[in-house]
Amino acid sequence: MTSEVAQRDTTSESSGGIREAIRELCSFDGRVAGTDAERRAANRMAERIRGMGRRAEVEPTYVHPQAPLVYAAHCALGFAGSLLASAEPAVGFAIVLIAALSLYLDLNGRLYLLRSLFFRRASQNVVSEGPNPDAPARLLLVAHLDVGRGGALFDPRNRKRLRLMTRTLGVAPPRLVFWSLAALLPLLGARMAGVESDLISILQLPSTLVLLVAVFLLVDIQLSDASPGANDNASGVALTLELAARLDREPPRNLDVWVALTGAQECGAEGMRAFARSRRRELDPASTFVLALDSVGRGDVRFVTAEGPAVSFLMDRRLIQLSGAIAEADRDGPNRYRAAPLRRASSSDALPAASRRLRSIALTCLEPGVDWPGNHHTAADTPHNVDWSSVERAGGFAGELIGALDADVARASA
Repeated sequence: MTSEVAQRDTTSESSGGIREAIRELCSFDGRVAGTDAERRAANRMAERIRGMGRRAEVEPTYVHPQAPLVYAAHCALGFAGSLLASAEPAVGFAIVLIAALSLYLDLNGRLYLLRSLFFRRASQNVVSEGPNPDAPARLLLVAHLDVGRGGALFDPRNRKRLRLMTRTLGVAPPRLVFWSLAALLPLLGARMAGVESDLISILQLPSTLVLLVAVFLLVDIQLSDASPGANDNASGVALTLELAARLDREPPRNLDVWVALTGAQECGAEGMRAFARSRRRELDPASTFVLALDSVGRGDVRFVTAEGPAVSFLMDRRLIQLSGAIAEADRDGPNRYRAAPLRRASSSDALPAASRRLRSIALTCLEPGVDWPGNHHTAADTPHNVDWSSVERAGGFAGELIGALDADVARASA
């Protein structure tokens, strides 16, 4: 009975700390990438980490915060190239090819072409290195500090329409834009070869219209207000700090636990990209594991098996296997987490880590039958609308995953 009471007290204390961290982070209104609010939020979270007895550094980086305009420029180029191709096929094809190549590299965090023409702003990552550098493996707990903007695209009614469209076409909205660009290339290539027919014009029309509509939607996002960001992603930051505190109290024997609170995730995970690049000599891909916590404040646990707004990138196979085993055992028992695998056409901080061969996985929470996080990029994403039981479920699942990883590393090192 005493242990049960102690466990309840510990859970209550953890829940209170998580709520306080979420509310405090949301008090930095408008913490969009590259803003003073994001900088102040990062400094405050660094103070919180130091209050836990850890060292924490605020590492500056430069990012392109106007991501919606970057993507709108790609779409506008594609639209212009499609129109121009009727008179100058070679020029139109070249413009669309450049736009498609630039967008593919940009969405996957590989290389910035068109984005590099836009202005940069200062952002920052909060990094706390682990206390056990001699451990055989390193675990990075990652969550992003910044928030995204709203817009008509994120209106709940429009979300339902987009979901219906996705199920009808079999292509999610982020990928629809890229593949509309890509679909123009063979059609414009046929025009270059001298093939002129009404069929090519008819096939060219849907992709061209998609790009035009995307331009208006993306500009609308850039002009919209910032979301409060309680679920996306104060919940992930708060849970990351709580997990780090737990692991400091009961350290895993085989894992050196780092914390990385990144900036500029909402503009293409530039913060995590900068962190992975700056530490590429330090982070061994074979023994570095990344657990990204993103939007864990509403719904049931989902462990991401593949993600990417252009094409799917698989997460680490072993982390997927461990997550699947935990979810299966839980379903056969109390079913506390209601966990399931998730493939998605969006990205988290796990994607740039995975693209640099770090062993990565992301955890999120989704409500039943919904494809996006609760209150995603809306004014309703406030602390009041966070489901604290969802955060606790995600924390329990993450704790089991870390324990299973620790044991797995021990077996591999034996």
